[in-house]
Amino acid sequence: MKAAPDMAAWRPAVGFAPRLTDAELVTLAAMQALLGFTSEARWLRHARKHLGHLFRYLPRQSGYNRRLRDAAGLIKHVIRALAIDTTLWTDDVWVIDSTPVECGRSKETVRRPDLSGRAEYGYCASHSRYFWGLRLHLVATLGGLSIGFALAGAKADERESLIGIFEADPHLVVDRPTQTLIADKNYFGTDFETRIAEAGLRLLRPARKGEPQQPGAHLFKRCARPSNRSTKP
Repeated sequence: MKAAPDMAAWRPAVGFAPRLTDAELVTLAAMQALLGFTSEARWLRHARKHLGHLFRYLPRQSGYNRRLRDAAGLIKHVIRALAIDTTLWTDDVWVIDSTPVECGRSKETVRRPDLSGRAEYGYCASHSRYFWGLRLHLVATLGGLSIGFALAGAKADERESLIGIFEADPHLVVDRPTQTLIADKNYFGTDFETRIAEAGLRLLRPARKGEPQQPGAHLFKRCARPSNRSTKP
């Protein structure tokens, strides 16, 4: 917080100082995530019962939620600072993929929520079914550290979403001349691969049907499925 005071929420010079500081707010949010509380109300009840002696003040659920939304940029900055301080950040291999985020199944759900206009119908090839919702695009290290993400419509192009992640945060690819991206065969196209190469990244993906072998094809091997048959001694 002292190293990046500009990331804190703006407040007028004259007025009441918050009883819960920004540093304490970020600490509460981090503890909530680490301890697995998905409900803010349940988390605050737990904090009052077990952690009240560690904080001068604990807000109610509505105030806590409002402070968290206002501090989204600050929390993102802290997450990035902690990630950069790990050895996983310097991993020279990233994996790229997307997964569906289903938001509803009934017609009434599709018509009524605020997600209408953002969520849409899309097809999930891995599950062989259509769904209504969004799609999460994720760039991560082999060790599981999230590098970048985008939440887009279910029909959003995976390639454009990946380019958008890098364009939104150009610092991700700065000083990474040997960075390798591993993707599935849907990340293809001359224009897309040119833009990836111009960013100084190396793309590894399986060849599509009718394509010649891609560079690094020898690194891809099929995973043998475990047999369900039981062998008797």
